[in-house]
Formats: sequence, C-alpha cells, structure tokens
Amino acid sequence: MKRLFGNTAGLKTNQIRRLENLYRRRIQPKFLISYELTRDLSQLSHEIRRQIGLLVNRQGKVAFVIVGDNRKIIIPRIREYRAAPGRLTGLRCIHTHLTNEPLTTDDLTDLALLRLDMMAAVVNGEEGLPKKVYVGHILPKTSDGDPYQILPPLLPSQLDIDCLAVIQALEAELARATKEYTADSGKERALLVGISSNSKQNVIEPLSELKSLAKSSGIDVVSTVLQQRNRNKVRFLIGPGKLQELAILALQEAATVIIFDQELNPSQIRSITDKIELKVIDRTQLILDIFAQRAQTREGKLQVELAQLKYLLPRLILKNTAMSRLTGGIGGRGPGETKLEINRRRARDRIARLEKELLAVRKHRKQQRAKRQKKGLSVISIIGYTNAGKSTLLNTLTKSDVLVESRLFATLDPSSRRLKFPRDTEVIITDTVGFIKDLPKDLLVAFRATLEELENADLLLHVVDISNPQYHAQIESVEGILSDLNLEHTASIRVLNKMDLVNPAAIQAISRTLRGTAVSAKKESTLLPLIDQMQTAIESVRRP
Repeated sequence: MKRLFGNTAGLKTNQIRRLENLYRRRIQPKFLISYELTRDLSQLSHEIRRQIGLLVNRQGKVAFVIVGDNRKIIIPRIREYRAAPGRLTGLRCIHTHLTNEPLTTDDLTDLALLRLDMMAAVVNGEEGLPKKVYVGHILPKTSDGDPYQILPPLLPSQLDIDCLAVIQALEAELARATKEYTADSGKERALLVGISSNSKQNVIEPLSELKSLAKSSGIDVVSTVLQQRNRNKVRFLIGPGKLQELAILALQEAATVIIFDQELNPSQIRSITDKIELKVIDRTQLILDIFAQRAQTREGKLQVELAQLKYLLPRLILKNTAMSRLTGGIGGRGPGETKLEINRRRARDRIARLEKELLAVRKHRKQQRAKRQKKGLSVISIIGYTNAGKSTLLNTLTKSDVLVESRLFATLDPSSRRLKFPRDTEVIITDTVGFIKDLPKDLLVAFRATLEELENADLLLHVVDISNPQYHAQIESVEGILSDLNLEHTASIRVLNKMDLVNPAAIQAISRTLRGTAVSAKKESTLLPLIDQMQTAIESVRRP
C-alpha cells in the first residue's frame, strides 16, 4: 500500500486504513472525480476534521493521498511528475474544504507553481455530505492577461465535465503558443527577472545587459519581468504573488529557466526552487557559465572551475535523507557522514588542488615575465568593458586574427602579440579578459594568474565603446576593478572606440570630456594618432 502524506498523527487505525484504500479507487477519464469518491472523501474529511487531498493522474489513478489540517493541505514533492516546458504535470488536485469557501489564494498558488492540470475544492455540507465543487485551471496566454479560469460552482452530480478532453485542449493551446520551442528544443528559454527599490530605469539598464549575457550564453530570452519594491524580501527576494506570476508566465512561454539579475544567496535559491518547478540561476551563475564555455586553455579551464566551485560550495545544501546522521565513534564521521558533508568535503579538496595548480601557473607566468624584462620589452595591456572592441584593436594593431564576435566575453583566454612602432620600438601587447559591472569576486580571485599580467604592464589601453549609451557607467566599472587590483596609478590611455557609430559633431566633445583618443578599431587609418601616443608613453616610461 502506498504511503499517506501529511498530518496523520492522532488518527485511528480504521481511519488510516480507509485513507489508504483511496489509492485503490479509479476515476473515469471524463469525470473530474466520481460522485461516490466525492461523497466518501467528504464524509471522511468531516469525520477527522481535517482537509483531505487527492492527486489524480490522467489515467484516473490516485497517485498521492494527502492529509492536512482544518485549513489547508501541503502538497508533497512530485518530482516524478515534472512537467516539460510548456506542459502541465499530468496531475489534478481534488481536496476538501471544511467551510463554505471557494478556491483560496493558496489553492491558486499551488495550481500555478506546481503546474497542475486542475485544482478542485469539495465543500463539505451538513453531516459531511459534499455540497458543491469549485474548479479552476491555468489559461494559455490571453489578450486580457487573466491567468486562470474559475468554473462556476458544480454540484456533486455535475462532475462529468469531460475532464481529460479539457486538459488535452489546454495543452494543445499551450503547445501552439510555444511552437517555437519545439523547433529548437536544444536551447534553454529564459525569463529574466529584475528587482529594484530605485527607479524603473535603474532596473531596465541592468536587464538589458543581462539579456546580452543570456544571448552570449546561447539562451533565448522569452520575456522579462520587472518589480519595484520598497525593500527586497529576504527569503524569496520577490513576493509569493510575483513568484506565482513567474510560474504561469514560464508555462505560457515554455521557459526552462528563470534568471535573476541579483546574486541569490543559498537560502533564497532553496526557498524559490522549493516553490517552483523550474531551474533558477542568478547573474553570477550565468557569467560563470559563459566563462566555462569560452575557456580554451588548461589555465583558463582551471580558473573557471575554481570560481564555480567557490560559488557552489556555500550552496551545497541538498540533503540525502536516506543516509544516517549517526556518527561512527568518538570524534569520527564513520558510516554516518551525510551526502551533504561528502559533497562539501570533495568540493573543498578539489578547490585546494586547483589552487595548487594555479600557483604553479603563476610561477610559470612570473618566469615568462622575467624573460621579457631581460630582453627589455615593454608590455602594453588592453583592458576595457566586455564587447568594447579590445580584440579588434589587437588584431588591427598587430595584423593578427584573434577571435572577434559581437557578444559579451567572446574571448576569455588572454592573447599576446609583438608590436613594432614606427621609431623601431618593440613591445608586447596583450588582450585581457573583458570586465563587466559587478564582476563576481570569485572570478577575480580565480583569474589572479591572468590579471597579474596587468601588474607588470607599462601602459594600459582602456578601450571604451562610446556608441554604448552606458559608457560612463562602464568606465566607472572598469576603473573600480582596476582600483581593486591596485592598478589605478599605472599609466593609461583611454581609447574611445567605435567613433564611426557616433555623430561626428559629438566626437570632439566626448574626447575632450573623457580625455581620450577617438578611433575605429576596424580602420587602421584612425589608429595613427593612438600609435603615436602609445609610443610616446612607452618611451617616457623607459626614459631613466
């Protein structure tokens, strides 16, 4: 016999047996629930003075029997019935109400978050007989934006609603609304969520960048959600109503992942994923994923893995309840070490090994720098916000073919080339990883071996995309990271890139305001003033 879920404490043996026997009942596909089962459920609920719920699958079999209290039931995890994108779970919930009330907010929240086929409440009448039945289901996306349809109250004799046909019609509508997903099922489809206590504009700008990050990771963005709050909810970050709205929107748009613009702490991730049957990640995790895709060299892969493990370590919160928590003796873990503890210990061990390997990488780079210094070669490092045109500038200056794409973090591993100035001065010019606003601190730590190249640079070329409306904020982000790396005093030149995309009348004013040199990195002819400025700066550094 299958187990009962919920609050069974204090029930009589006879009552428990009758509850367990509910698993044996079958419902014809056209019925929401049979009249006989409705009557028995209502009478038993009246007798024990607790709500009783059934989760019924599309074959008419009772999959879960749940016992609540006099106000609500708590639906257990139904992971074996996880819904595909744009689909329902295949379970409908029918439960009793001891008072004469329709579907509650909790009922509709469960309907949305768990993607149930239907939600029904059987209202108990006198002597435990069913009085009426309230039924609701999620709607496909409609013009009026109403997410639910609540049917008029049904009498216990009116439950022949052709239930299976209604559910199949709903899924057919959802499939039509999300037919693009089936055409490219290999791609993730994301809802982006931005939350701010400031103005709406302060939410839109970061969301625009988050959208670019998602695109760079190969994710399709199906919708964005903005919420302004006086203060963030510590537990869920967003309120239960907005979480419910996200769940319905994800179903209607066949979304497979929800991406938050803020970094979620372990408690928030767990609380949200406990409520919603969708993958949930934050901005930091998305950036780490992009870095993992882009890393090509062994060094780059080591650095990304280290950053990922440091991010995940405090978030290893899943517990395996099948393992004992008993210790195996005085001061020892023994056989009782939990899966959670094992995961954490393995992560810490791997972090220690990676840090050791990266220490060897740093020593190797130090030796390479020493060789360059012996040869008297100066080093110029190209820095800047991601997608500002750093690799394009390197290619044009040195006639190289470093990968160039119009997406964030197109290149991750640093590239170094020799550059000879017109006055026979030769230097090493290096393209570094792009910066971004709120670059995860674990990435800065992991990429220390790469960023140490900047410490030995004689000159920094700070590339700024002046065609981007947010270039002032991008400059602040880059200079903030340079300050964190104690590089703010290194000689630098601002390279104002993409001048060909800016109104020519405004270029002179921008150059004067930013005290930079305007160029188009794709056009060699525009780089002549910059090359002359670079050579002068290097010669002044070399001059004793």
